[in-house]
Amino acid sequence: MSEPDASNLGAPLVHPLSSVEPGAKLGHGVVVGPFCHIGSQVELEEGVRLISHVAVAGTTVVGARTRIFPFSSIGHEPQDLKYRGEPTSLVIGSDCLIREGVTMNPGTAAGGGVTTIGDHSTFLANAHVAHDCRVGSRVIFSNNVMLAGHCRVGDHAILGGGAAVHQFVRIGPHAFVGGLAGVENDVIPYGMALGNRANLAGLNLVGLKRGGFTREQIHELRRAYRLLFAAGGTLKERVEAVGAEFPTHGEVQEILTFIRAGNDRAICTPRDSRDIDV
Repeated sequence: MSEPDASNLGAPLVHPLSSVEPGAKLGHGVVVGPFCHIGSQVELEEGVRLISHVAVAGTTVVGARTRIFPFSSIGHEPQDLKYRGEPTSLVIGSDCLIREGVTMNPGTAAGGGVTTIGDHSTFLANAHVAHDCRVGSRVIFSNNVMLAGHCRVGDHAILGGGAAVHQFVRIGPHAFVGGLAGVENDVIPYGMALGNRANLAGLNLVGLKRGGFTREQIHELRRAYRLLFAAGGTLKERVEAVGAEFPTHGEVQEILTFIRAGNDRAICTPRDSRDIDV
């Protein structure tokens, strides 16, 4: 089956060995390869490509130009024993890359009813996004990343291969989680979490440099980080002190807002002084 010219999107192309239930919405330029199944409440926006052997179910929207590779299960009922078939949804943004064997579940009534994925995000083989998660834009999940229910992952975050994230954990924007890490606590924006159980191991300096942050921004972030996790006083006291010292620094204030907004999980902190002197 030939693929459409991306510059001239036409009618959807569905391989004869695939099944599309009545009611499904397929936008211009959608390509459905062989052995796929698309449920009746699914919407594939323009230019979406299902390579082959992809199952999309439930009330699921797949954003424009997203590509989904074989054996992915998208939108099937959540892995929550309390789920009783109530109507919930999964919304995936545009220009995402979803590789082989990825699973993404819709929300539950108790968790807000929707799982969301931002734009331009990448999910490598066998990654899992559970019910009621909110995943930002331009994130990267490496192979076998496991995201439990109700998690939040900010824009530009990167999760290394095999990382496992506990339910209700928040991963801040531009954070980095190392491979095989077991993350029980919230990871601050721009932070780097390593190990099982994961501890904060400094700032994501590589990501900051790649992201175009200036030397001055990085220098001030490092100084604020040292003050925030230094010995003495409580974390709450140090948050207020750092806030007073960096009142106009956007990235520092973003970290402080993240910490103040915490609720269900503790904040991931450094294991020892070596992880403070970044």
